[in-house]
Amino acid sequence: MADSNKTATLKIDGKELELPMHSPTAGPDVIDIGKLYAQGDVFTFDPGFTSTASCASTITFIDGEKGELLHRGYPIDQLAEKSHFLEVCYLLLYGELPTADQLEDFESRVTNHTMLHEQMTYFYRGFRRDAHPMAIMVGVVGAMSAFYHDSTDISDPWQREVASIRLIAKMPTIAAWAYKYHIGQPFVYPRNDLDYASNFLRMCFSVPAEEYEVNPILSRAMDRIFTLHADHEQNASTSTVRLASSSGANPFACIAAGIACLWGPAHGGANQACLEMLREIGTPDRIPEYIEKAKDKNDPFRLMGFGHRVYKNFDPRAKVMKQSADEVLDLLGVENNPTLQTAKELERIALEDPYFKDKKLYPNVDFYSGIILDAMGFPTSMFTPIFALARTVGWISQWKEQLSDPAHKIGRPRQLYTGATFRDYVDVENR
Repeated sequence: MADSNKTATLKIDGKELELPMHSPTAGPDVIDIGKLYAQGDVFTFDPGFTSTASCASTITFIDGEKGELLHRGYPIDQLAEKSHFLEVCYLLLYGELPTADQLEDFESRVTNHTMLHEQMTYFYRGFRRDAHPMAIMVGVVGAMSAFYHDSTDISDPWQREVASIRLIAKMPTIAAWAYKYHIGQPFVYPRNDLDYASNFLRMCFSVPAEEYEVNPILSRAMDRIFTLHADHEQNASTSTVRLASSSGANPFACIAAGIACLWGPAHGGANQACLEMLREIGTPDRIPEYIEKAKDKNDPFRLMGFGHRVYKNFDPRAKVMKQSADEVLDLLGVENNPTLQTAKELERIALEDPYFKDKKLYPNVDFYSGIILDAMGFPTSMFTPIFALARTVGWISQWKEQLSDPAHKIGRPRQLYTGATFRDYVDVENR
């Protein structure tokens, strides 16, 4: 964070306050209001914190107007096309792309930590069979602090490193086992000879009765889904992880808090909502009817998977995700799947219809990832757990950065109080 020569002047009841400003390496200048209450006896009011920077960070930068997403300065489309998930994990965690030797060492460390403590199989069996996979993931990840005592001391850099590797390595196993438990199939253990994405697919879809061969097209598509969801700046779940971390909570508790926040439909459920919309439409011939409903301001129907709250032009992740969606659908076919047929036709119309173009309602990453996961055979209940799996590295990177920040302090948002003022207690018989 670079200091700026500029200051902001705030006038309150004839009193002037000079507030320092900071200039980032990218993005708008920031007014420092850290001493506003001490100097002016006032707070700021910013519901949703949409105009408030809660931290300084070097990890991810988003420019919604330009449709730009950078991880440590590298554009997301280049990373998704030329790199792979574990290399992006290294970049997010350590700040630079690894050398060949560094990448080999990192991949080896992750691969050799993919197994779960065997007693955790009994922990899974404590859930009802119809438990949502996200409920299982919140519980299991939170319980990791009860199984891995040697990596909970946040003041020890080595324990922080071990916890980071464990979470990245074990999250595919945790998610896959949540899925297997949910559908009543036996757990499948990870294999060290498979890459990260292939291992996850095998743990989800293989059964003891027959051998499972991972298709490289599906593995590559899954790896891209992981890569494109790895981090997204200070969103709700990342901010939750940072806030939980600010209290000194152990890393497993912090990541469990992030998973719980991601579970909210307004955050992590976008691709599931998109697929549910496609199923509601049903068949391609009904698309014009639903487009008219979307254009009607008085109709509650909304097209899901188009446009983005942050990206005002286009989602930079969508271009690469579209390529994978095309490859997966070409491989698996859409002839007998009306949902996927509807998706392909809706995409074609959205890219040509002036209504979509004028409002910049382009298909986003959730539209394509939902299509891909459905084509692979995942139920919608697994969409958000897969999102959580991918986002784990972003949460950990932000957690590590916060702990090393000298300005780090416990989070304590203020409020605009609108309740009753001082009242004397009245005995019950006199009320």
